[in-house]
Amino acid sequence: MENDWKHRLGVVFSTNPDFEYDTGEPQEQQTLPPSRQDLRVWRDTKGRAGKVATVVRGFVGTEEDLQQLGRTLKKGCGVGGSVKDGEIIIQGDCRDRAVEILQREGYRCKRV
Repeated sequence: MENDWKHRLGVVFSTNPDFEYDTGEPQEQQTLPPSRQDLRVWRDTKGRAGKVATVVRGFVGTEEDLQQLGRTLKKGCGVGGSVKDGEIIIQGDCRDRAVEILQREGYRCKRV
């Protein structure tokens, strides 16, 4: 069991045996089905030394499912990339190919 006393500093002791301390961390959202997702596919160069990248935003769900979708897109486009801050970043301008892959998987997406 992880020692979480540092997270509970300033909390008064409770004699209730059923008491469970809530750290206030937001619970991860459940992943919506692909047909209810509304994704946006962008071409971006900001913060990348002028290099072009394709960014997919708007995914609602768990981090694990976002990672899996990122792997699918990178593999389908045949390029590298990363998944961070709720976005999928794919190297190069692969907007058309990314939209095609997402639609084939059942996602609603729009090329912006």
